[in-house]
Amino acid sequence: MSRASTPPPLTAEDEALLTRLRDLSLVDLDALLGGTSGEQYANLLVTYADDLEDALKTARARQLELGKAVAGDPLTLLDAPYTTRARDGGREGAERVTRRLIGRAASARALARIDDLAAALFPRLLEADRRRASLP
Repeated sequence: MSRASTPPPLTAEDEALLTRLRDLSLVDLDALLGGTSGEQYANLLVTYADDLEDALKTARARQLELGKAVAGDPLTLLDAPYTTRARDGGREGAERVTRRLIGRAASARALARIDDLAAALFPRLLEADRRRASLP
């Protein structure tokens, strides 16, 4: 049996999203807003909160896509009779299942990375929202 090649773990778009989420996670809200007041404070806070919200919405959309790739049963061929699994010496079925499992594993790893960063950012959005809600 030839082993299917492992797909790239992340797309260029995934890498860009992860970089954006990572960059936003480095922002300390108190340090960002320190030394500002009035309209400058409000504008900076709103801009930061909007950027966080947009990044998290983008992450959510990608999480949903990756979740679909992770869902399902790549081993459904197990339910087929052995005669079906053994067709073509089993090579075709083995390659198909291997490709599906490798693809699912890559999607699961990408999903986990996005989930980890989103989990760290969501409380920051809520803190920014709390401060934004108290603006005059």
